[in-house]
Amino acid sequence: MDIGLVTVLFTALGVGGATLLGSIIGFIFKNPSHKVHDAILSFAAGVMLCAAVVGLIVPSLEYNGDWGILVTIVGVLAGALVITIIDRFVPHLHRLAGTDIERRPNENTSLSKVMLFVIAIAIHNLPEGIAAGVGFGTGDMLYALTIAGGIALQNIPEGMVIISPMIAAGVSKTRAFLLALATGVIEIVGTLLGYFFVNISTVILPFVLAFAGGTMLYVISDEMIPETHAHGNEKIATFTLLLGFCVMLAVDFFLG
Repeated sequence: MDIGLVTVLFTALGVGGATLLGSIIGFIFKNPSHKVHDAILSFAAGVMLCAAVVGLIVPSLEYNGDWGILVTIVGVLAGALVITIIDRFVPHLHRLAGTDIERRPNENTSLSKVMLFVIAIAIHNLPEGIAAGVGFGTGDMLYALTIAGGIALQNIPEGMVIISPMIAAGVSKTRAFLLALATGVIEIVGTLLGYFFVNISTVILPFVLAFAGGTMLYVISDEMIPETHAHGNEKIATFTLLLGFCVMLAVDFFLG
């Protein structure tokens, strides 16, 4: 088997497995503090922000010809538009925060709302997984792994917050675990799809790279940052985001 494909397979398992790891942590620590959750998520946002720009959008420009900037801009906007359409029908974390189901469940929590919450995470995991797989199309293994790492890091707190509301709504621990596993499997599928997609046709690689970068920028701006700034931890969230961004820059500088 090709060494690159093996790396992608293990990366896909890592990205999807991060959600499962988060759910296990969720079983152990049923109500982790907002401060810890926001710090982890913000650090992941910083890593993803740098990786999206330097690892996906800039390479998109480099692969393009005379119309490079136009293709890249269209790709970024198209990626953001697709996630916007998904959000229109299936809201994600911060849009469901008003129901307070993801952080402080109670006996009156509606099972239908909880399942909507889980389905929303699962649907959003597909394009996030695709972005992780597309990163390998650049041929830069370091950046591909870093992009995937940022997405995986984001999946840990996401996996943590889906457990408590399911259990509070009456879902058995076994079923809650299996549902968390399913959301991770979807991300594994997305990662493999992204990898095979860019390898089928390198002609569309610049657009696909920009598209993946656009999806990541949208998720960071519309979902991750609002979520980390909603609980009074804005300063911690801001500085951990900057820390994640700087860590990514340092990785690029020393290993690039």
